Amino acid sequence: MSRKRYSPEQIVNKLREADVLIAKGRTVAHACRRIGVTGFTYYRWRREYGGMKTDQAKRLKELERENSRLKRLLADAELDKAVLCEAASGNL
Repeated sequence: MSRKRYSPEQIVNKLREADVLIAKGRTVAHACRRIGVTGFTYYRWRREYGGMKTDQAKRLKELERENSRLKRLLADAELDKAVLCEAASGNL
């Protein structure tokens, strides 16, 4: 079975749909089948995106991408610094 990647907006919409079904008295398992995900995925999405609006979820993903980019830049800078310190100590 192939995996599908959902955008944050799609995830929030699917969670809303599941919440409506659960509020109508359906089980969580039925709601998961209806939105096309497993129970594990539903609970993981609910933990990460529960209570968010679509624009908030989109902003969260943008911030996570920016944060990972900045972490990579910092790691590269620290590595360059270590190399320069080691080269400078070898010249003494």
